[in-house]
Amino acid sequence: MYKLVRSTTTRLSTLNRASVHRGPTNDVPPAIGPTPDLDPEISKKIQEDKKRLQWRTPYSDRPDSFYSAFKLFASENRNSELVEKMQQPIDLSPSAILEWWQKRRTTIEAHMQKFIPERHATLGDDIATAHFIVHRGGSVRFRGSDKWIQKDEDDEYDLPRHHIPGMVLEEVRCDGMTLFYEGMENIQKLLRLKHLSFEKVARFDDWYLDRISGNVLPSLERLNLRGTSVTHRGLNCLYRLPSLKVLLVDDPEKDIHWKLTVAMLEEWNPNLRVVASE
Repeated sequence: MYKLVRSTTTRLSTLNRASVHRGPTNDVPPAIGPTPDLDPEISKKIQEDKKRLQWRTPYSDRPDSFYSAFKLFASENRNSELVEKMQQPIDLSPSAILEWWQKRRTTIEAHMQKFIPERHATLGDDIATAHFIVHRGGSVRFRGSDKWIQKDEDDEYDLPRHHIPGMVLEEVRCDGMTLFYEGMENIQKLLRLKHLSFEKVARFDDWYLDRISGNVLPSLERLNLRGTSVTHRGLNCLYRLPSLKVLLVDDPEKDIHWKLTVAMLEEWNPNLRVVASE
């Protein structure tokens, strides 16, 4: 593919199987890889090919992706966990097999909750989000209707299968659902959403809240975080929700850190009330 200015194969031809396994000697080892004798234009092409063949850019590093404030704490070495697992001895005890099976189910479910652009492009953000929530046990209400849509005893529910202009989500309840971080991206671009509840979603923590707050929810007025794992540190990202009026948490006066964070939020947004119950 590439043309060398000066051939370097003379020394390579003198090697045989015995010399390879003989061990180190006083001879100068043969040159391996590109040498300074390469033409500059060819060297440039090699570097361009290497760059082109690199793995895809991680999702979090793409310029058009959501930038999380917690990204500073993420590990750049995404293969470390795999290497660590390969170095561990194989454990075939019943408890280890059960733990492996539970982790596998969790991984599969998290994968199934990933954002599907085609679904949102076909149904629109409001109806697509409604399908995602109701299918997993939540409930939704559209503007102009008092009916809450949720699954019945036969796991059936009544939602449109195509885009209908004018159907706007106004309230979403994810209470008690099993949600993963990957699923948070499905709750996005709901321009008229007013109420959002994650009550008793045990997995919901600061990372989840950070993701939700950056999902373009300009009209959100009420957010329920009771029964979640959110700490006072996670509340700092709520500045992204300019219309927020009511924030429900377990105990806004739990300790001095909660009191200071709540005071900061209420100073930033005088219309915001952080309470345990309404």
